[in-house]
Amino acid sequence: MTGDFQLEMNEYLPLRDVVFQTLRQAILKGELKPGERLMEIQLAQKLGVSRTPVREAIRKLELEGLVLMIPRKGAEVAEITIKDLEDVLEVRAALEELAVCDACENITEEQILALKEAADNFQAALESDDLVKCAETDMAFHEIIYSATNNKRLLQILNNLREQMYRYRMEYLKEPGTHKLLLKEHEAIYSALKKHDKAVRSVFISKTRDVRSSAAFEMREESQNRYKKRKLVNNRKE
Repeated sequence: MTGDFQLEMNEYLPLRDVVFQTLRQAILKGELKPGERLMEIQLAQKLGVSRTPVREAIRKLELEGLVLMIPRKGAEVAEITIKDLEDVLEVRAALEELAVCDACENITEEQILALKEAADNFQAALESDDLVKCAETDMAFHEIIYSATNNKRLLQILNNLREQMYRYRMEYLKEPGTHKLLLKEHEAIYSALKKHDKAVRSVFISKTRDVRSSAAFEMREESQNRYKKRKLVNNRKE
């Protein structure tokens, strides 16, 4: 088991919910990898609990689509497909397009300064090769934009999607080809919001499309490479 996660107790939650949240976060953050088997006994020993809350947590994770139950094999972390990534990025792009348009009219000077700092922090995180830090600083940049919208309903929707998007954000940040595109996206959005330029909408759509295309291309390449490796291994066995 590759993850270095630990159980974080919460006196206000039942143990099964604590285990569920722990495993859910481990999957979303990539500590439990796509395709990794989830063995009840190993997880129970790692978390210091019985198998019952682990079994219940896995069932809930299956309902969320984060885990697959495979006959005669058991549970494993669900793979992220190219279609999954494209769908999530499409939803995110539509919501964030609205967010940046609203922010263009409402953003304050203080928020513009915070946005610049967040963009710099993201660039520093990319240079450090710390994937979790990259995801968190990218998220911090976009959350400043959300807070500048003054649209409570939009904020509520984006907050509900935040954790689900986190897993996909981690996935496309793994691809070096997206890094320069994301830096350009941040720079273009910052410049447009600083000028309160409503053309930010077209800028955002263009940059997001580039990121989506790059991430999908990189995933296709990786998927093809995995397929070739599996085929080579199978041929050797034969």
